[in-house]
Amino acid sequence: MAEQIQKKLQAELEKYQQLQKELSRAVTARQKLEAQLTENNIVKEELELLDATNAIFKLLGPVLVRQEAAEARGTVAKRLAYIGGEIQRYEQRMQELERRAEQQREALGRLQQELQRAPPVNWD
Repeated sequence: MAEQIQKKLQAELEKYQQLQKELSRAVTARQKLEAQLTENNIVKEELELLDATNAIFKLLGPVLVRQEAAEARGTVAKRLAYIGGEIQRYEQRMQELERRAEQQREALGRLQQELQRAPPVNWD
């Protein structure tokens, strides 16, 4: 009986560790998105400071290409909206992973209690 519980405990522990890895990846991705959001907000602020006489260029590969101010502002606004949506998506994913990890922790706790109550294995 204890051996079966031990195997089940090991399997549940592996599931928990996998959830923790997924959560860690989601946190890292969200942090990258936050950095991109900050960077794009700075670009937006800089574009707002420009007037019609200023030239705007964007980098396409190794070449700088002239771009209209309205087009640049529109591109940045779309990028900000996209990044905001991705951040929300990752936050929802992280909440789901945290919920599942909590359930897994509870399952591990129950199995540990079962293992402690189980009669010792007789290896005779």
